[in-house]
Amino acid sequence: MTLSHLPAIDIVAELRWRGLIHQSTGEARLASLLCEKPRTVYCGFDPTADSLHVGHLVALMTLRRFQRAGHRPIALVGGATGMIGDPSGKSEERNLLSIETLRANVAAIAGQLQRFLDFQGPNAALLVNNYDWMGQFGYLEFLRDVGKHFPVNVMLTKESVRSRLERDESGLSYTEFSYMLLQAYDFVYLYRHYGCELQIGGSDQWGNITAGIDLARRMHGVQLYGMTCPLLTRSDGAKMGKTEAGALWLDPQKTSPYRFYQYWINLADADVGKCLRFFTDLGREEIEALESRHHAAPHERQAQRTLAAELTRLVHGEQGLAAAERATAVFFGAEIEGLGEAQLEEIFADVPSRCLPHSRLEQGFPLVEALREAGLAHSRSDARRIIQQGGAYVNNRRVADIDMRLTPEHLASPSIVVLRAGKKNYALLRFG
Repeated sequence: MTLSHLPAIDIVAELRWRGLIHQSTGEARLASLLCEKPRTVYCGFDPTADSLHVGHLVALMTLRRFQRAGHRPIALVGGATGMIGDPSGKSEERNLLSIETLRANVAAIAGQLQRFLDFQGPNAALLVNNYDWMGQFGYLEFLRDVGKHFPVNVMLTKESVRSRLERDESGLSYTEFSYMLLQAYDFVYLYRHYGCELQIGGSDQWGNITAGIDLARRMHGVQLYGMTCPLLTRSDGAKMGKTEAGALWLDPQKTSPYRFYQYWINLADADVGKCLRFFTDLGREEIEALESRHHAAPHERQAQRTLAAELTRLVHGEQGLAAAERATAVFFGAEIEGLGEAQLEEIFADVPSRCLPHSRLEQGFPLVEALREAGLAHSRSDARRIIQQGGAYVNNRRVADIDMRLTPEHLASPSIVVLRAGKKNYALLRFG
């Protein structure tokens, strides 16, 4: 495939103002190279799980920006390298995954990548699996054809290797030590077969990227280039994208659109500007206008709401965004309808709940008693006062009748009734 049209924008300048360049090889020369004509650029994703997570988004969105600037992206899923595990940024050796698990992970990640890249048109993205070429190598053949070009003393200077060797308790296995050779050869292979001249990745990949550049020079006498993005961290230096439930996954079965959306809605003010630059397609003027509005009225959280909407739409589509916004509206008082048991449990995961026998509903459960047993009222008289003052809600519908009784018709789902006292005091009653 020959790319002949001119790049749409100066991608290096674009990435620079967004804060997406951490390291690069010969940035001035690379910027000139990328402005001359469209180039082919790749980024690798190892299938260590059956979903990508938010930490992968920095490099993935950068790859997407290269395509939107007129360059051709290659997304590499590491079916071979995933069998070994990258020691970069790890304090101990990864557990090796079974072949069946790896294949399932590769398939799942390949599907997710297609949401971010365009596989049609003149600079259509390519999706490749390095097992397709690494699986053809025999051990002796690889040592003879590739290993002889790797000076061990150079490998030992790489941070990913050196930091592990300095740990007395864990060290580095030969298996993980060999990882660098495999990733380096990926770069050479993609250059040879697809004309790929640039590899991008997270800043923890710098050693592996430069190893590939060095291998291409030794094997073919060519100059290739590398660029890394910063790792995703909060303003206090801690990793971003972690919740109490674990990683923030892109798979809606692992992290629902609602939880994904809520993470960005609740993002700290100090981090929202960076994330708008990293993760949205909004232009510089739009982002700077949002930041100005945010500084003037931070309580409105307009920057966070825009980020949450843009990113949830990108990852989960319009339907996922609509579901997340509907669930958020429910938490802030919208009437509850059309939501399932799991959705209600997720929305109200942090509110008090109590289990009661279903027979209480069948007999007609007085609301004053329900409010008291749910912990929303201290006594029956307190519950009556809440109802009389217009502060009692069943499934976010106000109830003014002091003699009202809950029946099976009041279930918002097969087993849940949502009660509220005032604006924000919620409780769940589960009937079984």
